Amino acid sequence: MQPSSMQSWFIAIRPRTLPAAIGPLLVGNMLAIGLSQFSFIIAFTSMLCAVLLQIAVNLANDYFDFKNGIDTAERIGPTRVTQSGMIAPHQVRNAMVGCLVTALVVGSLLIVHGGWPIAILAAASILGALCYSGGPYPLASHGLGEIAAFVFFGLVAVVGSYYLQAGTTNLTAWLLGCAIGFFNAAIMLVNNTRDISTDTKAGKNTLAVRIGEEQAKVLYQSFVYLPFGIIIAGFLFGSLDGLPVLLSGVSLVIARNLSREFHNNSGEALNPILGQTAKLTMIFSILFSIGFFFSLR
Repeated sequence: MQPSSMQSWFIAIRPRTLPAAIGPLLVGNMLAIGLSQFSFIIAFTSMLCAVLLQIAVNLANDYFDFKNGIDTAERIGPTRVTQSGMIAPHQVRNAMVGCLVTALVVGSLLIVHGGWPIAILAAASILGALCYSGGPYPLASHGLGEIAAFVFFGLVAVVGSYYLQAGTTNLTAWLLGCAIGFFNAAIMLVNNTRDISTDTKAGKNTLAVRIGEEQAKVLYQSFVYLPFGIIIAGFLFGSLDGLPVLLSGVSLVIARNLSREFHNNSGEALNPILGQTAKLTMIFSILFSIGFFFSLR
């Protein structure tokens, strides 16, 4: 049965990936919640912009991978609406542009509030969304997808959202930006490892294609374990309180299970791990935020 139009667009936005956008903004804003100038309006607006940018990246990936002949009938990953014919290519392209424009319009409040540094981050984020799969030098096709995820959905998201509230940055924000950046890079790595065979045929030289599946599995372990090393180091050096480190550390159990599952599976069997890794990002972010909130009391 052909999915309805609403179902097709729901598939297109890839809701399982949205925690990758929400988690870092939650943490960045939570780090500033004790400040007198904290604004819930700015917090909500920054999260909305992040979600719109994530959806735009997903639509751009769907559109450009079909246009460039990367998504074919041999694809083993979740359904892509352009390649499968569920939504016409021009509609996906227009939706992508619409999300980017809406993000810019909504984000204008953030630019006015945060000044030129936020304007630069906004321009870089929109350019990154377009260049991840499209343009003359697609980042994903040159082994830079994981780096882009680390930078934009880690450092930029956490440090940028904290800067919006505080007007400055601190070591804690940078540490959490790195930690969550590694989680989001792990999401990208799962996606690219699953698609090694089809990406190789299409000439898409992702990081997983370049280093091979076995090394990608080792790298995934590093990506999901490093965040815990970062927050423990932050605690030992006095930058983080014990409660948020302890609570977020509970999610290490999930990271360990995912690491084992990723090591023991390949190809289509990696599909569930993609969404579960995104959930790990969100669970870590929520647990850290709860711990940080109560450590302020």
